[in-house]
Amino acid sequence: MAHPNKEPAMKTLLLIRSSLLLGNGQSNRLADRYVAAWQAAHPEGRVVVRDLATQPVPHLDLARVGAFSTPAEQRTPEQQALVAESDALIAELQSADVVALGLPLYNFGIPSTLKAYFDHIARAGVTFRYTAAGAEGLVKGKQVLVFAARGGLYQGQPHDTQTPYVRNFLGFLGMTDVRFVFAEGLAMGEEPRREGLRAAEADIDALLETAEA
Repeated sequence: MAHPNKEPAMKTLLLIRSSLLLGNGQSNRLADRYVAAWQAAHPEGRVVVRDLATQPVPHLDLARVGAFSTPAEQRTPEQQALVAESDALIAELQSADVVALGLPLYNFGIPSTLKAYFDHIARAGVTFRYTAAGAEGLVKGKQVLVFAARGGLYQGQPHDTQTPYVRNFLGFLGMTDVRFVFAEGLAMGEEPRREGLRAAEADIDALLETAEA
């Protein structure tokens, strides 16, 4: 029997910051702009912040890879502690309805701290699995907003290897509702910088207007 007066479940937004510039990073500022508006629209919602600059995730090493691949019942206490760090990141991601990712461009790629985070959440049998039909992502039902800040003009160009990599990685894990907001030309002078930020802010406003309630 339906309960028309039942309140909707509280939504959770996971904010992932990866700029080394912290509060001065434009990708962080754009993500924060979206999150502030999201909070205003969802006063009952919960925001979880994962700042990879202030709390970096350890890069993978042989011990961690070995712990991930060891069956749970055979892990040593030391291996279980390593796996627990990855499990916590995955649980945090799985609990989110919306993910906002601040994404600066460093030397044509993503920050190494973000790559380390990706390596921790990509776990066979946990966030993806292989089937007879191929790989299947297990992190589903998320809306992902990526706020990409670049000093030059890269969008749609062959040397933009960052965008397809991030989209393909997220899609591999099952996150296919991925939308990018680009702020480009930020190091090309004052006028291109203003125009790049203005365009990005307009895109954020448009996202908010069309976002799922």
